[in-house]
Parts: sequence; structure tokens; C-alpha cells
Amino acid sequence: MTLAQTFSVADMISAIEPCQDAYKVEAQRRLDSLTKPIGSLGRLEAIAGQVFSIFSGQMPRPLRKAVYVFAADHGVTEEGVSAYPRQVTAQMVLNFLSGGAAINVLARLHQAELTVVDVGVDYEFEQAPGLCRMKVRRGSRNMHREAAMSHEELGHALETGARLAHEAKQKGQHIVAIGEMGIGNTTAASAITAVLTGESIGTVTGRGAGLDDVGRNRKLHVVKRSIKRHFGASASNPEPLEILRCVGGLEIAAMAGFIFGAAAARMAIVCDGFISTAAAAIAYAAAPHVADYMFAGHCSEEPGHRHLLRYIGIKPVLSLGMRLGEGTGAVLAMPVIESALHLFSEMATFSSAGVSGAGPGASEG
Repeated sequence: MTLAQTFSVADMISAIEPCQDAYKVEAQRRLDSLTKPIGSLGRLEAIAGQVFSIFSGQMPRPLRKAVYVFAADHGVTEEGVSAYPRQVTAQMVLNFLSGGAAINVLARLHQAELTVVDVGVDYEFEQAPGLCRMKVRRGSRNMHREAAMSHEELGHALETGARLAHEAKQKGQHIVAIGEMGIGNTTAASAITAVLTGESIGTVTGRGAGLDDVGRNRKLHVVKRSIKRHFGASASNPEPLEILRCVGGLEIAAMAGFIFGAAAARMAIVCDGFISTAAAAIAYAAAPHVADYMFAGHCSEEPGHRHLLRYIGIKPVLSLGMRLGEGTGAVLAMPVIESALHLFSEMATFSSAGVSGAGPGASEG
């Protein structure tokens, strides 16, 4: 049974194959033959080698880029963990659809096709270009009092993401960014991060969209009590998808499913900030080979983000002090990744250019 026929979690994970190191070795040989000092392109060389291995030795040209923004509400907002009211999730989705948000500007500028996915917003949207209406329910449950999702809802959200990844592959998209919108979702991401990484709740929990000290203390309390409710005081090694079900969100689950599906389809995946990387960390915990297909677009100002990046073992392409979400940091990183591909493919080699290479023991300069 192929991924096109089923989207069960087991099938998604079993379809993910590791990238072959031989392609990275081949890529490095070419990079070392280009008309430049060895290693002088720095991180761009590693980026090019990773893309070369993702696509099994074929650089996609032209590179088709896309960004998927998953939106959902969170029941935990009932606990006063956000500086903004719940209605802002729907209002921002409408802003995306009218073209007025930061992600719209960046997607247009960098020619990334934008799709907005309603997987759990507490609002009924009319059909609109660029909107996928794939609602599982109108917001997750309040994780402070019960599991955020049922087993069926989690499965539905994961399947939604995987199905979209499969459709992205069918459209011929090569590199896909994932972003999100959901008031209250930094609370869910903080809980996921604390349980997955073992870091303290205070270390991984920030101010979200602008909480004051009182609000952040309330958020810390809610995260702590939620983790204790679902996993006990020690929170020792629960299954990653159970973490997601109990303290995650519908958009985080859909992003995790999208990552499973995109990795299985051998697409390059660019994660955005804290919340999308929480989804990536869940996917990585369940299927470590997904890391072969991942790029971290940037490092968010949210304190938990760097711990998730370290947990997965990926380095951010950019560090701009951003904490906006929406997929903005991921789309900003796409031109850097695309530049690495063009350098790899279009630079002359020493041989083709008739340029003498460095002799044994020679230094730069």
C-alpha cells in the first residue's frame, strides 16, 4: 500500500527513507572542484549537499517553492495564556486571504505559492482562493483540563497534513515551508518542548505574542499543570504522538503529518519558528530520518526554539531576532537555499575554466 493510497501514521513513517551519504560525498567533490578556495562558501556548501542528497543527485531546476500556513484555535486560551483574544486566529486567516499579512508579502516577493489551511479555526470560512478547508474541529480542547485531542482527531489532523504534502508533490513543488497561526499555540509548543527535551518549563516558555510578567507566570503554571495532568510529575519518556495528542494543537498535528508526508515524498522541508519546529521535533522523535529532509529557516526569539533545534540536530539558516510565525522566517531562508543550489550548479570548475588549483600545502590568499 503506497502513501498515495493511505495516510496512516505507520505507513507514513515506514515510507520515509534516509538520504544516502554517497550523494553528499559526490556533492562535496563537485563543490571542492569549483573555482573558489575549498570550503569558502561555508554553510552554503552543506545546504547544497543536503539538497543534492534529498533529490538523489539531481538538483531541481527551476526550484518550485511553496509555503503552507496551518491555522487552528486552542482551548487552553480559556486559561488566559495569551495577550490576544481567540478571535484573532480567524481574523488573521482572513488577512492572509486578502493578501495583507507579512507572509503574503514574502511569499509574493520570493515566488512561493501560499496555501492557508484551516485545520481547526473556531470560525466557518467561505471558500476562497488559496484556502484549504480541512477542519477537524473548531479548536482543540483545553489541555489544562483534558487531552487537547482525541485519538481520532489526532489521526485526522495528521492525515490532513500528509495528504497536503502528497498533493504538493503532485503539483511538482520541490521545497515547502511550514508556518502556522493559532492564538495560544506557544503554550502548546512550550509543553511539547519541555516534555520532549527534558528542559525546565521556565527555560522553554516565553512571552508568546507579548505577555507581561503576570501573564507569563500564569502561562508557566498552566504548562506545568498540563504536563503533570497528562504525564505525571516526572513526565518520563511518553510516546511522541501521545505528547502531541495531550498537549499539542490541531495545526501542530497537521504540520507533523505534513512533515511525515513530505519526507516520504523526498521533498525539502523548511521549518519556521517555535511552533512549526515543535511539530518537526514530534515528527523527528517518531521518525528520526525526517531530519535528513529538514532545514531550519531561522532561530526564533522564543526561548524554547533553540532547544528544539538542538534536539533535532539542525542549525538555523538565519538569525534575525524574529518571532512572528506564519512561515515568514522559513520563506526568508528560501532564497539562501536557492542561492546554494545555483552556486553548486552554475559555477565553473577549475578544469572547465582553465584556472589553476591550489598546490599541495598552499594556503588561501
